[in-house]
Amino acid sequence: MTARPRRASMAGHSATALPMAQQPHPDPRTEARLAVQRTPGDAMAWILLSDIELQAGDARNGAGAAQRALQLAPGHPEALARLGRGLWMLGRHADAVQALRAAARNAPGHAGIAVWLGHALEDAGEAEAANDAYARAHALAPDHPQIAAYLLAWRRRLCDWRGIDALSRQVRAAVASGDAAIEPFAFLSEDASAAEQLACARLRANAVAAQVRVLPPAPVRTSARLRVGFMSNGFGAHPTGLLTAAFFEALRAHDAVDIHLFALNVDDGSIIRRRLQASAHALHEVADRPHAEIAGRIREADLDVLFDLRGWGGGGRPEVLAMRPAPLQVNWLAYPGTSGAPWIDYVLADRVVLPGELAAHHSEQPAWLPRCFQPSDTRRDVPPAPARAACGLPETGTVFCCFNNSYKLNPASFARLMAVLRQVPGSVLWLLSGPGDADGRLREAARAGGIAADRLVFMPKQPQAAYLARLQLADLFLDCNPYNAHTTASDALWAGCPVLTRPGATFAARVAASLNHHLGMDDLNVDDDAAFVALATALGNDPARLAALRQRVVALRDTPGLFDMTGFARDFARIVAAMVARQRRGEAPGPLSPGPG
Repeated sequence: MTARPRRASMAGHSATALPMAQQPHPDPRTEARLAVQRTPGDAMAWILLSDIELQAGDARNGAGAAQRALQLAPGHPEALARLGRGLWMLGRHADAVQALRAAARNAPGHAGIAVWLGHALEDAGEAEAANDAYARAHALAPDHPQIAAYLLAWRRRLCDWRGIDALSRQVRAAVASGDAAIEPFAFLSEDASAAEQLACARLRANAVAAQVRVLPPAPVRTSARLRVGFMSNGFGAHPTGLLTAAFFEALRAHDAVDIHLFALNVDDGSIIRRRLQASAHALHEVADRPHAEIAGRIREADLDVLFDLRGWGGGGRPEVLAMRPAPLQVNWLAYPGTSGAPWIDYVLADRVVLPGELAAHHSEQPAWLPRCFQPSDTRRDVPPAPARAACGLPETGTVFCCFNNSYKLNPASFARLMAVLRQVPGSVLWLLSGPGDADGRLREAARAGGIAADRLVFMPKQPQAAYLARLQLADLFLDCNPYNAHTTASDALWAGCPVLTRPGATFAARVAASLNHHLGMDDLNVDDDAAFVALATALGNDPARLAALRQRVVALRDTPGLFDMTGFARDFARIVAAMVARQRRGEAPGPLSPGPG
């Protein structure tokens, strides 16, 4: 399943969301630490130190400084807010909510504290309370684009579509005016152009770059054997881990490179984590470490290339990449768009997901694989399908599914799905259950469109094997725009469920089309909404044709192409070698497109 939309970080927002914070200056941590040594009884000095430690990615010291401030000034809302922020960064979500609720009570007119409370409530599973917190922040600061963006992103997640058009216009206008407050990942869900996405990412990248110190240039290696690093917060039972495990195993077997994984997440004890550890030459545990320390660990690994498998997607560390710890740095997989960052040299893609005209709106140089850029775990078994009744599905009738995360189900995409249901009698739409009251809101939207609410069936989140088993009961996956199915589309195809998609004009809107193309299912990539509804309707009303389509997906799955991880590893090694060879010749990064190995 695809990743949820998240804030890229709570660090870096204090100058806007919490106005008292100071902008970084040379060696701010040292200066702030000296300040508390000079005036250890000054609560504000400790609050400032907490803020700076948190911006540096040091959650433990940031929370500790906030606790010291609270000893000196009990109940101080700014200290409580920073304690909550530090606890949030450490994954102590319930404790973070407690601290931030206290801060909000003590400063009810503080929009920034309401925003941070919303962040913590999201991760504590209090979805509707988070919605209320963001709405409160927006009411306090209605002209603040960053707060509008947080409210917009969370309302999309909850399928709470009240006022989203006005919020979207406010957010897009902020990007157009050069405001750096908008998170690029959430911006992918807006109906914005590739040029707008580039502008948004560049603004955020420039803001991050202003906060870090770049390391001295990394030495360029000359060894024939390549050393390649990958940094992610998804090395475990997470979409990134699920996509990459078999690829890393094939790359290790290919014996072309030394694999270094830099895990920004703690070990979750999963089978995927164990597989990743076994496939790597080294797995570096760097969760919860300060940005500079992680950059130092990467530099010590003496890499040729570092792949950023998170980007602006939330839980990543763009500050680490901005320090330039590796000679070459590449955007790949988890963030489906341009980084806009001067510290990223290449984007790994293919010519369907990133055609030449779209590459012009990417800050990175394109490195085009001859196959789909997205790998998959081909070692997964698909268990037998359960009974329809056990999943809440009717015994007869076409089962359409859309297991995209709820934030992709915008009013336009949902209306397209309802148009299909209207024209296929007896059909149902199977959806992934959303947070909070999202399911109820979708049922109400269906009723408003003349569709009986019971034609929407919701599936709670399942373990991977159970999810794949259920996918076999779905006749056709109906995709969304402008942010379409990625990992979820790969899962559907692996389980034998065909995917109908309408490719758009951005990277995020073309991933499902790339998967279909490289599987040999181009006929399910349609040109417009009318064609989408027409084909879905025709298939839904023709069970024999739909069954034949499913059989075709299953047959193609076992052919060389989309799910060939040995071939993927071979092509990956070739394109990495081409990047490194170009650099060792003293050439700047440029477009790369080596053929299949």
